Amino acid sequence: MGIIVPVLTLVFLLLTTMSHAASKPRMILVGGYVGAWKVPDSPSNTLNHWAEANRFKVGDVLVWNYDAKVDSVLQVTKEDYDSCNTAKPLKQFNDGDTKFKLGNSGAYFFISGAPGSCTKGEKIHLVVLAERNNPGGGSGSGDGGSPMVSPVSSSPAPSTDHAPAPAPNAAVGLKVGSGLFLTAFAIGLAMA
Repeated sequence: MGIIVPVLTLVFLLLTTMSHAASKPRMILVGGYVGAWKVPDSPSNTLNHWAEANRFKVGDVLVWNYDAKVDSVLQVTKEDYDSCNTAKPLKQFNDGDTKFKLGNSGAYFFISGAPGSCTKGEKIHLVVLAERNNPGGGSGSGDGGSPMVSPVSSSPAPSTDHAPAPAPNAAVGLKVGSGLFLTAFAIGLAMA
């Protein structure tokens, strides 16, 4: 019986840590490495290839590291992205360490502000996945009220990502993160 309190304490700490970690936004270095915000060295090595290989969620924070003396990051419309028009960006960043919080699902477009760099391929288009409804609880907006949040379009991109159907004998609705399973397991161990 003396083991119940330490086991339950351990379970509580584990659940608290899991819950806290899940709520933190991810910091994502654009391109996956420092210095990726540059004119690509080949058409097959663009930032769009990197963006297509990653999943972005509402609340993620994009991070660009670049030389602020020679470059900048511009958030633009799709039309300005396609034409590399730097004249009227939605947002302009030139600090060399740009952080941009993805506040809404949908498409985002960024181009370089350095003359000629966008037309040479220094740009990125990415899509933020729509938030899924959590059947067990509410879903937050994910924007945190940050001034860095900036929607690009008024309608979210259509979602083509569907979850597979559960197996016939699968335990539907059981989530390890909910703590129900872990608590029952820990109490069972303590009673044994």
